[in-house]
Amino acid sequence: MPKETKEYTDFSNVEDMRNYILPEDLPEGPYGSPRNEKLGKSTPWEEGQRYYSAFNYEFKSLHQDIPRKFPGAHPTHDDPEKNEEPPYTSK
Repeated sequence: MPKETKEYTDFSNVEDMRNYILPEDLPEGPYGSPRNEKLGKSTPWEEGQRYYSAFNYEFKSLHQDIPRKFPGAHPTHDDPEKNEEPPYTSK
């Protein structure tokens, strides 16, 4: 009997941890760090990585085709051709 092979994926919170980069708490850098040191990401960018932002929806598929109600609000940048986002895709 052949054994079924399933593609392994991590939990969605593990995928989020890899894909979202947290901003520094302090604009000058971590407490006790040298002055004028370059801040930000120290490793190369991987596909799908981005910074967390308090001004974006984390789960954009929930808000698809729903306009923001406040006048002059920034658009949601939802893609009408795409209904799911990794790691929240159903397989």
